[in-house]
Amino acid sequence: MVPGTPAAMLPAQDAAKIYQTNYLRNSRAIGVLWAIFTILFAIVNVVCFIEPYWIGDGVDSPQAGYFGLFHYCIGNGISRELTCRGSFTDFDSIPSGAFKAASFFIGMSMVMVITCIVCFTLFFFCSTATAYKICGWMQLTSAACLVLGCLIFPDGWDSDEVRRMCGERTDKYTLGACSMRWAYILAIMGILDALILSFLAFVLGNRQNSLLADELLADTKGLVAAQ
Repeated sequence: MVPGTPAAMLPAQDAAKIYQTNYLRNSRAIGVLWAIFTILFAIVNVVCFIEPYWIGDGVDSPQAGYFGLFHYCIGNGISRELTCRGSFTDFDSIPSGAFKAASFFIGMSMVMVITCIVCFTLFFFCSTATAYKICGWMQLTSAACLVLGCLIFPDGWDSDEVRRMCGERTDKYTLGACSMRWAYILAIMGILDALILSFLAFVLGNRQNSLLADELLADTKGLVAAQ
């Protein structure tokens, strides 16, 4: 029997089974990576929400200090000690309405991605495609909340506390003598991460649907052939 001739080729049904087995193995590996990166994104989200290093003083800043979403520390110009204020549990201590809104949206983003991780349990109770799509919508919502938080946050830079640290040239979306810090940059990178993860979740979910349709079609053909 010469390899490559029709007699040496696998039957269509066996070839389909081999393809299906390989696809399932590859999709499971991609799904595991997707879950790992979702957990890493959740950690990034929590760090961005908690850490007060969204903006900070520069070389020419009148006062030393740094600002987060709701917690901030500013020097008094006399000693090197910083006075810290602000708490998410006390919205009145947050110096700007924009900071309050940004805190809410970034907090919602964090809650959504943590809920997405909890929803990993759905893989044991419902179809894989449905679980992927539910998680994909949660990741997309988390990305939208991150976008809103990152866009709204600079609207509060004209507050008195930020001006005291960054100078009188500071205004909405203008930092004056201050600069962005790593937590803000990490949040912006998190938006891209969340969008990629949600896109991958929808792709995996749709592939699972197509695979299920192929299985049903193959079973139907098998029943017809048997009859």
